[in-house]
Amino acid sequence: MTAPVAAAAPAATGPSWLPAAESPLPMPGQSLREGRLAPARPATSPSGIGGRRLLVVGGTAALTALATMGMLQVLRVGGLSVLDGVLLVLFVALFAWIALSAVSAAAGFVLTLVAGRGNALGIDRDGPLPVLRSRTALLMPTYHEDPARILAGLQAVYESVAATGQLEAFDFFVLSDSRREEVAAAEVEQFRALLQRTGGHGRLFYRRRGDNNGRKAGNIADWVQRYGGAYPQMLILDADSVMSGATLVRLAAAVEHNPGVGLVQTLPRVVNGQTLFARMQQFGGHVYGPVIARGVTWWHGSEGNYWGHNAMLRTRAFAAHAGLPELPGRKPFGGHVLSHDFVEAALMRRGGWAIHLVPDLDGSYEEGPPSLTDLLVRDRRWCQGNLQHGKVVGSAGLHWVSRTHMLVGIGHYFTAPMWAMLMLVGLAIPLYRADLVWDGFQLPGFSPLRYWAARDAERVAWLFAATMGVLFAPKVFGYVATLVDADARRGAGGAGRALAGVLIESLLAALMAPIVMYRQSRGVAEVLAGRDSGWEAQRRDDGSVPFSSLVRSYAGLSLFGAFMGALAWAVSPGLALWMSPVMAGMVLAIPTVWLTSARTPGRWLRRRRILCIPEELEPLPVLRRAAELRAEAARPQA
Repeated sequence: MTAPVAAAAPAATGPSWLPAAESPLPMPGQSLREGRLAPARPATSPSGIGGRRLLVVGGTAALTALATMGMLQVLRVGGLSVLDGVLLVLFVALFAWIALSAVSAAAGFVLTLVAGRGNALGIDRDGPLPVLRSRTALLMPTYHEDPARILAGLQAVYESVAATGQLEAFDFFVLSDSRREEVAAAEVEQFRALLQRTGGHGRLFYRRRGDNNGRKAGNIADWVQRYGGAYPQMLILDADSVMSGATLVRLAAAVEHNPGVGLVQTLPRVVNGQTLFARMQQFGGHVYGPVIARGVTWWHGSEGNYWGHNAMLRTRAFAAHAGLPELPGRKPFGGHVLSHDFVEAALMRRGGWAIHLVPDLDGSYEEGPPSLTDLLVRDRRWCQGNLQHGKVVGSAGLHWVSRTHMLVGIGHYFTAPMWAMLMLVGLAIPLYRADLVWDGFQLPGFSPLRYWAARDAERVAWLFAATMGVLFAPKVFGYVATLVDADARRGAGGAGRALAGVLIESLLAALMAPIVMYRQSRGVAEVLAGRDSGWEAQRRDDGSVPFSSLVRSYAGLSLFGAFMGALAWAVSPGLALWMSPVMAGMVLAIPTVWLTSARTPGRWLRRRRILCIPEELEPLPVLRRAAELRAEAARPQA
């Protein structure tokens, strides 16, 4: 599996603005078959990290064991069958999955209540800005994005850095992979305008690759091999990223002052949501995100993960260890590594570099997809990339936590078909076991719920309550943590409005869950069947979906849900009740996606400060400036 990173492509196609001299930095492709984990533990690894991990893994195992014993007692009534064994295996795997999230969130909740906001890297989020001693490159890869919009965001970042008084420590690169000539021409035009507005000649650079080999990862590798030697630190901005200058300075200083750190990132906040769906995401990020992030930071330690953007990287560590090989075989499993960020973090940690998350450092922002349809398009690509990690997770020398990151990513997509199988097996067992008498097409009195309750009503009720409690624990912890933090509570609109937001978000998420389950299950099947996801540009702010498109995308699912619901009712109302949570989400797919993709309900809720976030009430200057510049860019020119 060893292959060198593709040779640097022609420097640019069309007009470009590049540094006067190149500063090459070798970026060899890494072997996945050979390699050893660096023997020394990073100096920034928290003390007692082994005990923390034992507590999280042990707590997950204990909860799962208790639930397994309860389920086994229920299934043993009347003897175990093959179907009972299948149900038990599915239940154990899925319960362990949600238990890990719950235990990790519980750790984050406790930290929120009893600990300060210190971090292993000594970043002072409120003190005076440190003075940087070295240069940092900010890279913005782009592929068929709206150039006016992304460069407006970049200008806001540029001005925010300038406001820190340390602009001389930063250079900015726009790295285009666009293939469409009309998009490339617009990029050149907008970049010229950006230079005129900022006077950033010699600090703002642009180039368009001659080919887009390796996609985004290849784009970054090309830059590293040409210019990486001049910059001790680098940070990758997504097309929708905005970061404050103060946060960039603090992150760069953290890498400077901690020589064993290869990567440090914050928890990006999702902002600028206009549609109901986008506002759900950003509200969830504000209320649930900090508790979850603090929990995983507590036990991941210096073996954190990487999300591909808004993270400060030590350039030489990235170049020496993050060169991606070509995976053997044909697409979708072979070829370029799609979800490259997980792999890059794992390889850097294998090389001895610490990977850290600092969740309480504000000033890092991104935008979420405006509709469920847009999320599912993006999710299909992530599905292929995460399943592709099946060829990487067993690579030589990786830290076990790095392998865990990949296994969790893979498991995220397999849980969708597993939940569906759990429901179907839970239906098949009473059909197989019950003494049923068909009356034509009907099974009078048949009810899976009644069947399971009859086996051990008290234990079944406790199992259901425990499963729901573990499933919703991260949301409960997040809400309570929001209440005890005055700023977070105020930013969510107050305790009552925050609770309303949690209920609305949970209800809509439940309605969308069957849609996501179906699409993710289909995505897994497509990847296993060899279908490639392709590489398409993303919509950033307009969530509107034509009704005809909704019908094409979801009518089949709605009709299937209606048919199955009617069929279940014809057989037995009890059967229809068992299937109703999933069938309701399928039947209501079109109105659910239409409602959540619309701006009107999102704006109505915003006026009432429901699904609210602090950045809407008191946005940082960099967010205000980005909004002004994007609005100006979208305004028709006279």
